Amino acid sequence: MSLTITYSPAYTLVPTYECFNQCSYCNFRVQPGSDIWLSLPRARAMLQELDAIEILILSGEVHPKSSRRRTWLDRIYDLCHLAIAEGFLPHTNVGPLSFEEMKRLKQVNVSMGLMLEQLTPTLLDNVHHHAPSKRPAVRLEQLMWAGQLQIPFTTGLLLGIGETETDWEETLVAISTLHNQYGHIQEVILQPHQPGERQTQLALPCDDNMLIRAVHITRQILPEDITIQIPPNLVQSTQTLLACLKAGARDLGGIGPLDEVNPTYHHKTLSTLTAQLQTQNYSLTPRLPVYSQYDSWLPANLQQKVQSWRTRLDSRKTLNIQRNCEA
Repeated sequence: MSLTITYSPAYTLVPTYECFNQCSYCNFRVQPGSDIWLSLPRARAMLQELDAIEILILSGEVHPKSSRRRTWLDRIYDLCHLAIAEGFLPHTNVGPLSFEEMKRLKQVNVSMGLMLEQLTPTLLDNVHHHAPSKRPAVRLEQLMWAGQLQIPFTTGLLLGIGETETDWEETLVAISTLHNQYGHIQEVILQPHQPGERQTQLALPCDDNMLIRAVHITRQILPEDITIQIPPNLVQSTQTLLACLKAGARDLGGIGPLDEVNPTYHHKTLSTLTAQLQTQNYSLTPRLPVYSQYDSWLPANLQQKVQSWRTRLDSRKTLNIQRNCEA
């Protein structure tokens, strides 16, 4: 009997790469005012004939006090609405939002996310020195609000940016505490830092042993109903990926044409990943960006869209089983 490892067939839409934060390891942002924002007609053309389920809306951050903030949020909302109209399921991760902004986007998302990265304030003295929205209290507040609003949520840790194992544990305990109160954390991503071509401060990559150790610690601390996710394009070897799965990781995240946050590191093909996993009797299976236990939290129209996708995935699984039996 093989053990199922999941992934989300995904495609990313970026409203803008502009961001008022300046994290030293970032390979995504451009200076505010230097980007042409993604228009709805262009987005519609990008969504035509995609082989995807999830549309990840991923954006640089417009300052909360900027005169463009409302236009930015409207664009995000409209892109989510467009993705739904085109038959996809949106998942939005655009940095810290106000409570009312989160409440509004809940209406057009099946799930949302925000990386905690690390809760230690020491990073504000170096890698986050010019990143006001990376203040731990601000990001932790988002997780609390997501729970209060019943938003299925993904968060995670960025590994290898100057933190300690004690910092990991503190961050994981904070996630667990909020999940035990609200029950809303679907996944925790363990994202190993890998140097990119555009970051302003060179740094060493998160090594294999650090990542594997992080998975072990995470599985010990988090409740069992939170899935641990590993981005396979950022893992340095097949052996490390398999070791992470053995330690308790069960999901490979969104896999699509491009990792916008880490464009230097391309996704492997599904056939390559499938072959790698099969060597240790793991089977790779697509999933939706919302886990089934959270379906009832969604607005009625999104529940219908999600159920339609669940039926389609079940049909695919049945067909694959029949093919395997016939073979």
